[in-house]
Amino acid sequence: MDEKQEIQALRRELEQANYDYYVLDDPKLSDYEFDHKLRRLEELEAAHPELMTPDSPTQRVGGKVADGFQEVVHPVPLESLQDVFSIEELKEFGQRVKEALGEAPQLDVEPKVDGLSVALEYENGVFVRGATRGDGRVGEDVTENLRTIHSIPLRLEDAPARLIVRGEVYMPKKSFEQLNQERELRGEALFANPRNAAAGSMRQLDPKITASRRLDILVFNIQLAEGMEFQTHTEALEYLKQKKFKVIPHYSCKTMDEAAERIAAFGEARETYSFDIDGAVVKVNSLAERNVLGSTAKFPRWAAAFKYPPEQKPSKVVDIVVQVGRTGVLTPKAVVEPVRLAGTTVTNATLHNQDFITEKDIRIGDTVLVQKAGEIIPEIVSVLKEKRPEGTVPYHLPEVCPVCGAPVARDEDGAHSRCTGAECPAQRLRHLVHFASRDAMDIEGLGPAVVEALVNAGLVKGPGDLYGLNPQDVAGLERMGKRSAEKLITAIEKSKGNDLSRLLFAFGVRQVGQKAGKVLASRFGSLDALMAATEEELTQVPDIGAITAKSIAEWFQNPQSRHLIETLRDAGVNMLSQEAPTGDKLAGKTFVLTGTLEGFTRDEAGARIEALGGKVSGSVSKKTSYVVAGEAAGSKLKKANELGIPVLTEAEFLGLLDS
Repeated sequence: MDEKQEIQALRRELEQANYDYYVLDDPKLSDYEFDHKLRRLEELEAAHPELMTPDSPTQRVGGKVADGFQEVVHPVPLESLQDVFSIEELKEFGQRVKEALGEAPQLDVEPKVDGLSVALEYENGVFVRGATRGDGRVGEDVTENLRTIHSIPLRLEDAPARLIVRGEVYMPKKSFEQLNQERELRGEALFANPRNAAAGSMRQLDPKITASRRLDILVFNIQLAEGMEFQTHTEALEYLKQKKFKVIPHYSCKTMDEAAERIAAFGEARETYSFDIDGAVVKVNSLAERNVLGSTAKFPRWAAAFKYPPEQKPSKVVDIVVQVGRTGVLTPKAVVEPVRLAGTTVTNATLHNQDFITEKDIRIGDTVLVQKAGEIIPEIVSVLKEKRPEGTVPYHLPEVCPVCGAPVARDEDGAHSRCTGAECPAQRLRHLVHFASRDAMDIEGLGPAVVEALVNAGLVKGPGDLYGLNPQDVAGLERMGKRSAEKLITAIEKSKGNDLSRLLFAFGVRQVGQKAGKVLASRFGSLDALMAATEEELTQVPDIGAITAKSIAEWFQNPQSRHLIETLRDAGVNMLSQEAPTGDKLAGKTFVLTGTLEGFTRDEAGARIEALGGKVSGSVSKKTSYVVAGEAAGSKLKKANELGIPVLTEAEFLGLLDS
């Protein structure tokens, strides 16, 4: 077998493996075998770039970062559907269809996936373009992002010259939960629901980010199939299934009553699906009858979307418990008497925060209305105060953490209460991930998955324990091995020598970011000197306001913080500043960096500026002294010109630094 034949054989094997795993949920090839074959294919394609094709399985990893999304005009509009909110409205829709056709049609009923509608376009069997629905006529080209979805076939056998299919991109529930756990560990904002997460992932300019989000798709319509004709919607979906698309579950119904029963069954079974649904879609099955019915200016007359109403039922609050999240937020939860809602038995309802409890005056013993609309977390809608028993008292969140006993503080905006403990077990994973992150102690290889494995194995409880690890213990973890363990231990050991500014950021003190860490390290020179500073002394440091000063002082006074510092000191972690200013010739000057610099990164340029007493800002204003413009400078350069701010080339910037 020559290399061209080997490439073709590997592609067929990998395509079939993708189909077995992502569409049939019946993997035949082990992960190891798949990775080995994919690696071999990558090597062959690298050696023979002339044999590379866009439908190769290697192209799913994500291409280059896009500058923006191009508009795509849909050859066949992606219409929206008319919503109906009750069985009565659904039957009225059915009556209109019956009157227009002269008889009751056969129907197709599908769950309505709560995701993002897209069109997939194939030319001679090769996936060439994918676009969002947009306004139905014009969408955005997201081809590279769609390539990362493994259930989308990149090549079709015996396909028409041109085929366009429509589907719904969604984030599986498990992927959504995992993504939010990872974001919580990194201190990033959580997605509200899987639909928002899917939409945000599909509009990433970097396909590698989309690939990491583990999206999926269900195909539900043929928009265009050149040279082919189908009699029914069912026939079209069966054709797509034969072409190895992941097709939406669908059921044929002879009457609208039968369709209503199927809709109710979808609602009861919604928890069993891997995807969120917010309703069901009823369609006329005959494509000829669809043509007779046509469309209004907004909707096709042959389909309707039934939307499930939010179900509300009374229950009794038997207790209120408080959970401490990975970021330290105290979340109150009502324990309620079991009640059946949206296909599941509900025993808990979120209370969000103290303001929510106070506003609704929720107390232990109250009878409340509980709601679960679609797939959202159950929540309390209102209190039935006429049923309130005597002796109830208003509820207030605890003033100390229920996990570690550290003081609880309200956020500046008052929305949340947080545990202030530096060693709180509930925040252990979050603290460790932040401590090891690139802008903090920069421990390469110590990401969320490895941190979680170390904690679960009982090897690490806090940052200080990292410096007592040995390669043998780490090598025993799943997917580590001897070489990976040795590299990780080397990276941990190297981090001991980091500057104090990194350590200050790694502590995770509220209000103390990268810039504040550098300023504080430069001003005080050592951790001991900073710990001894009063709030008044802290406020005299540039960029350190009263709120930040109070946060710093309180953090250092906390016994957990002092214990953490001592464990790190005993481990040999540096607590001195090595990057004190080397001069003050840029003192009072504020710089904004834009575009790509050739001589160094923006971080390196910023460090040079700060070392000479200057400041770096992320936005241009009248207070900006200079804008340093590299290649492909954008809106910041334009604003600088509008405000008359001096603009420096990279050569001029270097001259200023070295003069």
